[in-house]
Amino acid sequence: MKTIKAMSIAAVAALSLMSAATFAQSVSVTSSTLDGAEAQIAAQAKQNGEHYKITEASNNNFVHMTAELYK
Repeated sequence: MKTIKAMSIAAVAALSLMSAATFAQSVSVTSSTLDGAEAQIAAQAKQNGEHYKITEASNNNFVHMTAELYK
């Protein structure tokens, strides 16, 4: 019985994470500075009435930044 409850809880947790992830939208931008790249992402999020979470940023000769937009 404990095993069935544990599996049910795990399944519900997994489904709730999947449903939250389906509402997230991934965006990528490039800029010459970190501030410029984040400003572009912030503008996209604001335009759609969403929040953002930066998931990746790299800097070689320019900045490439990826973020998830979510409500």
